[in-house]
Amino acid sequence: MPNVDLRQTALRELNQALHHLRPDTNETHWLIANPDGRHAIACGLDAAISVEIEGNVGYYCAGMNKLANVVINGNAGVGVAENMMSGLVHVRGDASQAAGATAQGGMLVVEGNAGARCGISMKGIDIVVKGSIGHMSAFMAQAGTLTVLGDAGEALGDSLYEAKLFVRGSVKSLGADCVEKPMRDEHRELLHAKLTAAGLNGEIDIGEFKRYGSARTLYHFHVDNAGAY
Repeated sequence: MPNVDLRQTALRELNQALHHLRPDTNETHWLIANPDGRHAIACGLDAAISVEIEGNVGYYCAGMNKLANVVINGNAGVGVAENMMSGLVHVRGDASQAAGATAQGGMLVVEGNAGARCGISMKGIDIVVKGSIGHMSAFMAQAGTLTVLGDAGEALGDSLYEAKLFVRGSVKSLGADCVEKPMRDEHRELLHAKLTAAGLNGEIDIGEFKRYGSARTLYHFHVDNAGAY
């Protein structure tokens, strides 16, 4: 079990070691101490390994993640799990803005709150935030799910495409082309599956959530909608 102290090992050296891992590596569980808010820790991983970070991280931690499970025992800065392809990123504290931005797969779980633009332009990731999220979350979200156990800020789902949004608390306002939609059985099953995957087996009442999605009026330009673009 490699144990790396970032006060003694350069971040570039750590990331290079992680990038050079072969698919059949037996170094499958890495512990990283003293991250001290450094940026781009464990970015670009491409192996089925587990990385546990003890402390707060800076920008773009676990960005472009593929296959790996990354646990952050602290808070995360801007763009955690940005452009993630697969795997799991679990933030045990709060996440700053743009969490899970542009991510195409995998799951991001935030135990605390997430800032503005959570899930912006998401393309297939599943995001579960146990706290609340900030304004402009899921802006131009194309695919995937965003599940929020707390509240959502202003302009939720602005210019939304086909991502599915589930919010248990209040929504300050909806963005352009985002509307509340009925919760059918298929959506309850989907939500249950995502909560279960996030470790919330049977703890949450599905009936407390509302579903939001695209009204599909901005898919094609129309002069009557010019003010909404």
